[in-house]
Parts: sequence; C-alpha cells; structure tokens
Amino acid sequence: MAVNTFFPTDYQLHLFHEGSLFQSHQLFGAHIYRHSDKVYTRFCVWAPRALKVRLVGDFNNWNGSGYELQKVNDEGVWILIIDQDFEGCLYKYEIFTEKGEVLKKADPYAFYSELRPNTASIVYSLEGYKWQDEQWMIQRRKRNFLSEPSVIYEVHLGSWMKKQAEEFLSYKELAEELLPYVLEHGFTHIEILPLVEHPLDDSWGYQGTGYYAVTSRYGTPEEFMYFVDQCHQLGIGVILDWVPGHFCKDAHGLYQFDGTHVYSYSHVKDRENPVWGTANFDLGKLEVQSFLISNALFWMQNYHIDGFRMDAVANIIYWPNGDGKVENPFGIEFLKKLNKEIHEYDPSFLVIGEDSTDFPRVTTPVCYGGLGFDYKWNMGWMNDMLEYMETPPYFRSKVHSKVTFSLLYAFSENFMLPFSHDEVVHGKKSLLDKMPGEYLEKFAQLRLLLGYMFAHPGKKLLFMGFEMGQFSEWKDKEQLDWNLLDYEMHQKMNVYVKELTKFYKRSKPLFELDHLQDGFEWIDVNNHHQSIFSFIRKGKKLDENLIVICNFTGVGYENYCVGIPFTGEYREVFNSDYEKFGGAGWINKKKIISIEEPYHRQKYSVELTIPPFGFLIIRPVKKRKERKGNGKEKVRSHAIGRRERKQT
Repeated sequence: MAVNTFFPTDYQLHLFHEGSLFQSHQLFGAHIYRHSDKVYTRFCVWAPRALKVRLVGDFNNWNGSGYELQKVNDEGVWILIIDQDFEGCLYKYEIFTEKGEVLKKADPYAFYSELRPNTASIVYSLEGYKWQDEQWMIQRRKRNFLSEPSVIYEVHLGSWMKKQAEEFLSYKELAEELLPYVLEHGFTHIEILPLVEHPLDDSWGYQGTGYYAVTSRYGTPEEFMYFVDQCHQLGIGVILDWVPGHFCKDAHGLYQFDGTHVYSYSHVKDRENPVWGTANFDLGKLEVQSFLISNALFWMQNYHIDGFRMDAVANIIYWPNGDGKVENPFGIEFLKKLNKEIHEYDPSFLVIGEDSTDFPRVTTPVCYGGLGFDYKWNMGWMNDMLEYMETPPYFRSKVHSKVTFSLLYAFSENFMLPFSHDEVVHGKKSLLDKMPGEYLEKFAQLRLLLGYMFAHPGKKLLFMGFEMGQFSEWKDKEQLDWNLLDYEMHQKMNVYVKELTKFYKRSKPLFELDHLQDGFEWIDVNNHHQSIFSFIRKGKKLDENLIVICNFTGVGYENYCVGIPFTGEYREVFNSDYEKFGGAGWINKKKIISIEEPYHRQKYSVELTIPPFGFLIIRPVKKRKERKGNGKEKVRSHAIGRRERKQT
C-alpha cells in the first residue's frame, strides 16, 4: 500500500525538532503527490509519546486496521503513504497512548475541516487558485505604512450581516456585500476576528483547534482566497486576528494530543487559562515554535494576508497565573523569533500586538533589542477616553488628565488606537450608548469622540456598527441593526463617518508624522474648567498644519479665542456640528482672520465659534504663488482672450 518515495529528509526532521522548520505544513498533514502516472496521499503527524498511530476515515469505515503509520524517528514523527488520491476524504488520527487510551484526533496541519459540530479533517489541496492581486502585492511592498492613513474596520463575519433564517453569508457573498460597503465608508483595511477552525461559535474564533484550516462556516479555502483577492483588487488590506498564545481544549484538538501535553506547558499553573478555558502553548518547545511560525507564514503565502493582529500578547510576555508580572523568557524569545522570521519573509507584512502592559520596545525591531511588532494597540488611550466620555460632562473637569495623559507616551511606540469588539459586548454598551445625556447629546458626543480619535496620533481601528450609531451592544448571534439606517440621526451619523474618513485620508498632517513627536503640539492642554482642548497636527509641510479644537461639554461659545502659530487667513475645514451630520449648525462660515495678539503661548490668535460637544479643524489658507517664466501665464491669457472674443 505504501511507498518510500515521499519520506521526509533527515534535514527536514532536524529543522523541525530544532524549531527552524518554517514550512512545516509542507511536511506534516495530508498531501497529494503525482509521480510516474500514479497519485499518492501522504499523511504525517507528530505524536512523540504515542505507542501506535492509525489513520481512520470515511474511506475505511473509520477502522484503522491496515492503516498504521510508521514511526520514522525517535522524536515521534509518524508517516503513512497510500497510492490513492484521497482528495475530499474525511480523516482523523487514531492514537494509542501510554495510558491505554485510544484518542481520535483531527490533524493539527489539516487545510480544511468538517462544518461544526462535526470535527473530522478533510484532505484538501490549496493548489490551483489563480490570484489576480499582483498589482496590490507589488504596491504593498513599496509602501511605508507608518506615514500612510490607516482606518481599520474590525469585522465578525458571522454577525455583520446574515441571510434569512439566520444563516451565515459565504465568503463569496461577503465579497459582494461587505467589500463595497467598506469601500464606500473609506476604510483602508478590514480586520477579521479569527478564522482558524474552531468548534464553538460563541468563542468568535479565539479558541481554535485547526490552525491551518480556514473555518468551513463560511465556505471553502478557495472561496476565502477569492474573498481576499477581491479585497486587494479593490484596494482593501486584510488583517486577521491570530492567536499564537493559547488553544482550545476540545477532545479532538491539540490538547493532550498523544495523551500527554505535547503542545502545552506540562505544569498546570503555566498551562491552564481558567477564564478562557484554554491551554497555553509551550512556547519554549522547539517543535511548537516550528508549528506556530510555519502557521504565520502559511497564511501569508497561501492566502495573501496583509497582517496579523496578535491576540493576548500580555499572556505570552508574562507567565499566566503568576504572582505579579513575572516575565516569561520563552514567550519573549518566541515573539522575537516569530516577528524576525515574518519580516525577513516580507518586510511589508504588518504585525500588530494587542498588549495591555507597559513592557518596553514592543515596536522596536528585533535587531535593536525589541519584540519586533509594527504596531501596538494603545489600550491605555482607549480605557482613559472611554472612562472620560462616560463621565457626565459637568464632572469631566475632575478627570481632565484622562485626555492628556496619552500624549506623554504617544511616541514611545508605534501605536494603533482601538475601539474593538471587546469594548461593545458583555454589558459594556455600544459606543453611542456609553455617551451620557439625552438622545441628541449622545450623537454629538460620539461625533466628538470619533473626531478626537482621528485627530490623535496613531492609526485607527473600530468595530463594526459604530458607523451607523448602533444603540445596542454587539449581539454576536444576530446581524447588525441595519434598520437603524432608516432613521434620520443614524443616517447622519453614517454620513459623518464617511466624511470623517474621507477628510482624514486626504489630510497629511493627521497621519504623515503619526509616530513622531514632531507631528503634534498642544496649544491649550490646561483648560479643565471648560474641558476644551486645542492642538496642532503637523505634516512635513508647514503650510499644511491643522489646528484642532475639541469641546467636551455641552456649552457652546462665540468668539472663543485660540492661539495660533502663524499670522494670516484661516478657514474651517471640518466641523462635527454641521446639520448634515446631525448637528445644530454652530460653524465658522466666514474667513477667519488672525489677530496679532499672543495667546496660549502662540504669537497670534483667532476667534472662533465653538459648538457644544464640538470637534472642529481650521487650517491656513494657502496663497497661490505667482508662476514665472514657464509660459503658463501667457497660455491662460490667450485662453481668456479667446473666451472674450467668442462672447462678443
């Protein structure tokens, strides 16, 4: 039945066991080969403490007799080669343990799995899809994301929109429905909650079992390739939530794979996550490093993913369940090794760390002693701003520093500002409902919060539903409340988000120097009595600077004085109180002329109308420079002359 043609080489096995086989998915799992007019299927698995391993599936009536795998080395790599094409077959490994148990395990390296609640792996080839995103991939490698605008739309595919009878949209249907919506709203990327195969819908993918299998809930691997391909052709980047720290403990998965803790720490205190009900990967085990780093490269290579948002980084940097913050050297070295390999493979790939700690140099390159992430979620900013906004406006003067504190450390890392799914679920309320006050005040304050977020240094991430002012918190079993768009204020909120993203993307000072102190300067940071903040966002060109004013109370002002650095004429370029956004129309229609009176430690000042709960931006009016000696003036005068002659 079996042949020895496709056995792993000693070198492959050596690299795997030393933690350096970063294409281990090409060795392990189920693979179909063609050789001398014959088709073979090879199954390979790592089960170091197993006494015997057999292959079972729908091809042998789930009876492993005669389908024993051969142990090829002392470290527990098992292999079986069958001279048949098993494409589409269901299978599992039947593992006989030292304790006398017989376990039926899904393949850790399977590329596809049965639809839950079934748990078998499926033999599936990833070859043959014709990608059409070459232009995107070329351009991605030329881009500098630090100095580009980024507005990421975080999505749970199962609850963004549903079909009748609460059915999920497929990957192809999502491409048709979701992508035009993302494009219309101006988002630069989508970030998708984990798509590794997982048994329980309620886990949202964060408790995975099949790290190499894109979930079958929404379709096949090829259909997901199509989804990503369509994103790229429309100019939308794709970021996946990825969970390399811990995994699901369901019986068919990685947990106690051969009857022992093969993938997880052996010590219970290090292994168990009682809150999540998961087990922590043993990140010091070299074979686990090969498994996880290969998995990262696998998603990059086979699905053209543009980035990872890495979940629960704090649980990797520090020992779980430890007393205080005890650093985990295995976790830290793993993150460095992982990020180094990712960026050596593709420097343009984004790795974003969800890290709630103050661990230093998270976004410093590994070669300079850092962890090597491209961005770190600014959890401190998120927590402070939500606490500030949930404070009644007349008490905000007492928590003034919640707004200002983030600028003390804003440039110590490359930060991303997140309002993620975690902030709008499990009784935390939606962003709109977190805002205190009456109906219209809630909308005004959400517009203000979003405006401040877009003007604050750092890239932006927001969870689906914010853009229509969803009143309910996220209901993961239902679709978004699309009917809200039939109501005026929700329509206007939707218009506001579209205009805000559009304005942000065309305003270089809001993103060009995001990661540098040079891109930000406070004008007035101390006005806690009125809770009004003003600052400058700077680009590479001085005449493009933006003056931002945020009023966090419900009191409006006429002739409010703000210091400015340059004399001349200014105009208002954005205001959250436009009537089309749902505001009352407290705007600055006329030209704003500077006064030669110093204020706020600036040489000049202007007087402005400041709306209640208002966010507004002014900028200097550019004067057209006279063009000399290039002939264009003459061409223009000739054109004017022709028009005049025609009219006569």
